[in-house]
Amino acid sequence: MTQKTYQTPPGSYRVREKLRHQPIFQKLTDDYYRELYEQCEERLYPDGAVIAHAQKRREGILVITSGTAEVYAAAEDQEAGEVLEVVQEGGILGLGSLSNFLGISNEDAYAYMVEIRAVETVVGLYIPYGVLGRLWRHEDIRDYFLHQVVSRLKDVYVSLAEQVRLAHELGESDPFLLRVQDIMTKPATAVDRYVTIQEAAEKMIAEKASSIVITDHGRLEGIITEKDFVNRVVTSNKSVREHAGTIMTEHPYHIHRADYYYHALSEMILRGVKHLPVVDGKDKVVGMITMADLLRKKNRQMFSAIRKVEETEADRLNEVKTEIYDILAMLIRDNVPSLHVLDVLTQLYDRLTKRAVTIAIDSLKRKGAGEPPVPFVWYQMGSAGRGEQFVLTDQDHFLVYEDVESLRKKEVDEYFAQLGEEITNYLEIAGYERCKGKMMASELMWRGSMSKWNETLRKWAMRSTNESLLLAQNFFSFRKLYGSDGLHTAFIRMVREDLKRSSIFLYRLAQVEKENQIPSLEQPIRALLRIERKQLDLKKQVLFPFHHALQILSLSHHILEGTTVEKLQALVEKDIITDWLATDLRHALSQVMDLYIKQKWGSITAGKAPSSIVTFSQFSTRDKEKLIRALKEMRKLQTTMLSQYSL
Repeated sequence: MTQKTYQTPPGSYRVREKLRHQPIFQKLTDDYYRELYEQCEERLYPDGAVIAHAQKRREGILVITSGTAEVYAAAEDQEAGEVLEVVQEGGILGLGSLSNFLGISNEDAYAYMVEIRAVETVVGLYIPYGVLGRLWRHEDIRDYFLHQVVSRLKDVYVSLAEQVRLAHELGESDPFLLRVQDIMTKPATAVDRYVTIQEAAEKMIAEKASSIVITDHGRLEGIITEKDFVNRVVTSNKSVREHAGTIMTEHPYHIHRADYYYHALSEMILRGVKHLPVVDGKDKVVGMITMADLLRKKNRQMFSAIRKVEETEADRLNEVKTEIYDILAMLIRDNVPSLHVLDVLTQLYDRLTKRAVTIAIDSLKRKGAGEPPVPFVWYQMGSAGRGEQFVLTDQDHFLVYEDVESLRKKEVDEYFAQLGEEITNYLEIAGYERCKGKMMASELMWRGSMSKWNETLRKWAMRSTNESLLLAQNFFSFRKLYGSDGLHTAFIRMVREDLKRSSIFLYRLAQVEKENQIPSLEQPIRALLRIERKQLDLKKQVLFPFHHALQILSLSHHILEGTTVEKLQALVEKDIITDWLATDLRHALSQVMDLYIKQKWGSITAGKAPSSIVTFSQFSTRDKEKLIRALKEMRKLQTTMLSQYSL
């Protein structure tokens, strides 16, 4: 007999009240609702509890009123089961067994393949099939279930497609792709702020924890580490009868459960901490991750690279490039998907660049120029701005600084002229070549006050010459990397206002892209052998047109910031493109970037000049098929953009 894994929830969860307005029950009379409800059962499953065991026939469904559950493909090793879907508040568990309820199948094969567990405390109403049968007589309830099943089917297909893709491309592993929730300790050792210091220490010892979080109804308030007990209690002779809240670190750094391993590792090194509380989407603590947890995953190479970036001095900046390239080689060798590769490398390159800016500021201080006279912001453009730089290319960046009164203008301009040159020099030492087109903050055109940038943007919009369009294309891939948040907000507001008056300018940008459409290689695959083109420049003929189309579409809807993936998501949130198209575009971009990264890295490691040109004769049939599908999807975005301007 299967052991019971649930209990009756306290009345504070208000299950009956919440479900009265659930679509299954909302049109029932009060008497009928009461009658049916009495035949159901309120249930609470604590964190980690099994809600539905594999190999056990289902006899009802569970409507969740709070919490999160994960549906797993069953495996002998519980930790090895793959997550098929995540179901949250308002969702229904057990839809996969409706075929059994409807009499379509006598064997509940779904139950033998699937297990359901509570990720965080799940509360809901268990509805046995007998009650569901009575509800099924109502047409509107049947329609509701049809809608739920179709929606879930879509989600499962997307999840399945993603997992199949990763299985093909990753093989067995890569710790870089682990989520924090996969390696965190759960639940976190926790108390409220009003227990005594002694009680908190005793709980830590009992649970063999090296830290304890302070929570208020599950929400993070603070953290106390072993070091805190020594420094704030023992050394200071503080009474252990005082409240634990008096020695906690308030509002500690924390991380979301869905973040990746490499993000947690870099955060710890950057912040100088060894413990990160893990929170869910509602900011409730669900676990703890430590530096020891991360280093057990054998990524000391990543640890070494991040530490070198943070600690390196000016004369050793060039050493960081080698460390990062070693990581790149490892990621390529392990077939890590390109978008994950770019996530890892963007973090490392961003830190390298910020370090170069910091060194440049310190250098000017030593030369007697002093601190920056006004707030400023330093932006990256091009592939670095899009978060797609995987090898050190040429520099693309600009500086914006605060306006000052005319008497100080010369002094401020001179300081930032020196700073622009200093940053450019240190980036060159780090391995970034100077931009041949001189799109760098060391050049007068690419640095200036807010008012100067306002004037520049208006000139580009008014003239719309081929030269100004080219400059604008690079400019609008910008991403803030260093400097004043307040000035950045003001800069974004200014650019957005300028764009509202620049519809003709955006139209001209779109016109240019009409002449640079992503090539179509057609179907079936044999058509590829008949086309005149024997090779393709992935950068110029595919990636540039795709990025420009995304850029114009984003600008049209006042989306200025973010990496390529972030801009796609922003377009979904504004209902400009569907989430299905965004998913397809991310996959397409990943496929093209896989080829692009391997092609360019292959050229570099062979001692040749970096090249983005791929030759079809070198492709496997599978790679050809992937490329054809990817280009087809990317053309959809271009078509969406051009249709907005009736081109």
